[in-house]
Amino acid sequence: MICYIVTSGKSVSPSPALEGSMKPLSILALCVVLLVAVPAVAAGPIGVVAAENFYGDVVQQIGGPMVRVTSILSNPDQDPHLFEVSPSVARAISDARLVVYNGAGYDPWVEKLLDAVRSGPRTALDVATLVGRKPGDNPHIWYDPATMPALAAAVAERLGAADPAHRALYQARLARFRQSLQPIAAKIAALHRRLAGMPVTATEPVFGDMFAALGMRVTNQRFQLAVMNNTEPSAADVAAFESDLRDHRVRLLVYNSQASDPVAQRMVEIAKAAHIPVVAATETEPPGTTYQSWIASELDALDRALPQQEPQ
Repeated sequence: MICYIVTSGKSVSPSPALEGSMKPLSILALCVVLLVAVPAVAAGPIGVVAAENFYGDVVQQIGGPMVRVTSILSNPDQDPHLFEVSPSVARAISDARLVVYNGAGYDPWVEKLLDAVRSGPRTALDVATLVGRKPGDNPHIWYDPATMPALAAAVAERLGAADPAHRALYQARLARFRQSLQPIAAKIAALHRRLAGMPVTATEPVFGDMFAALGMRVTNQRFQLAVMNNTEPSAADVAAFESDLRDHRVRLLVYNSQASDPVAQRMVEIAKAAHIPVVAATETEPPGTTYQSWIASELDALDRALPQQEPQ
């Protein structure tokens, strides 16, 4: 029996005299000692599954090459509310060390898979719970400016626990991420000074948290909730919405460009006919963007739609 010691890519065997004098048990013990003494080969990237691609983007920014991120909802032409789980999604979650999902009832299929698919060590991050949201609250929490900083900090902590050798690097990337959000915070503050109190409306509450950050006054919320929950808005709510647009009681309409609904589309058409500015909001991060550039572009679109207008 020969035990080989691997050092610097070379194999060294014990001398014949030593080999002959060793008993099998002694040889085995020596091999164990030598294997322990050899530095461990670095593990591969940490597998991460993000239910939504904007969360996956943030994880990638914090983890860099030390993570391998799979984002499930990433198609800008797909209605996230109609998503159906495939076997490949189940396998991805089974293999992941970290799973990040929205929560608050937005992606209930994740929790079902977490319960059904068991594997090795795995951590799950429910972003809604992280920021104090619960089922029944507006689930579109990625438009809340406080959400991504909280998520990034939690991700840096989880990755540091899984990979202590790179803990300082994760914290350094977290600091850079926080710094990269400063232009967005400045843009929100500038728009708030100009637009706070302005009446606006939407076909769904997708942009609701950003409206709140901007201090804008949102109308027709019962209509929005009905559309979000795939139920028919009441005739009274539809009539009130149409009247707000035709009579210019609102200054802006935001619509969800990923969810096709005949009633919501009718409101978009009425708004355009009444020369009410219309701005699209999406539920996935567009291809070729980062979270920062995506949110900045939506704020820019709102800024262009309301040039130099003052609250009434």
